[in-house]
Amino acid sequence: MGSNDGNDIEKPVHRVTVSSFYMGKYQVTQGQWRSLMGNNPSYFQNCDDCPVENISWYHVQDFIDMLNKKTGKTYRLPKEAEWEYASRGGNSSRGYTYSGSNELHHIAWFDDNSRNKTHPVGQKQANELGLYDMSGNVWEWCQDWYGSDYYANSPTENPQGPSTGYYRLQRGGSWLQNAKACRVAHRDVNPPDHTNGIHGFRLVLDP
Repeated sequence: MGSNDGNDIEKPVHRVTVSSFYMGKYQVTQGQWRSLMGNNPSYFQNCDDCPVENISWYHVQDFIDMLNKKTGKTYRLPKEAEWEYASRGGNSSRGYTYSGSNELHHIAWFDDNSRNKTHPVGQKQANELGLYDMSGNVWEWCQDWYGSDYYANSPTENPQGPSTGYYRLQRGGSWLQNAKACRVAHRDVNPPDHTNGIHGFRLVLDP
């Protein structure tokens, strides 16, 4: 995890292992959100196949609670280590800068090609694990709190993030961000009640 070439919150590079998990092939869409929650909070409307956005970390927890009650399964947000593992291509990783390629135009909607809006999920190339839009389109909330010294002291197995904090982690960049923010190692933080048209999520399912 991490990078020694980016900003300070990406340092240092460190090795972790994660247990098995299932990750959503796509970011959760407006249509999926509305079918469960009965509303659509997104800034960009009338696009059922576009990622739902303009949602806080707390809104996502409400969605997950309702989904788990309805399905009897255990969906959740990815832990940051799980997200980066999947974004890098897992055990099939080819070491790309972005999730699935060194050519960002092939795999992401970002500031250079998005026309200032989200796009339907799955239109770009998938990464090595068959996951789409892990770079660009919308930022993806992670489960973890952010801690300024956590990377330097991270457990090597299944890191959970700090037990408390002020910010939650987001990963992947968005339609608004430049290429640097779409790198697999890039980290961003926001308060868990923060919302705007660049924040979405994807789900993890425990085996």
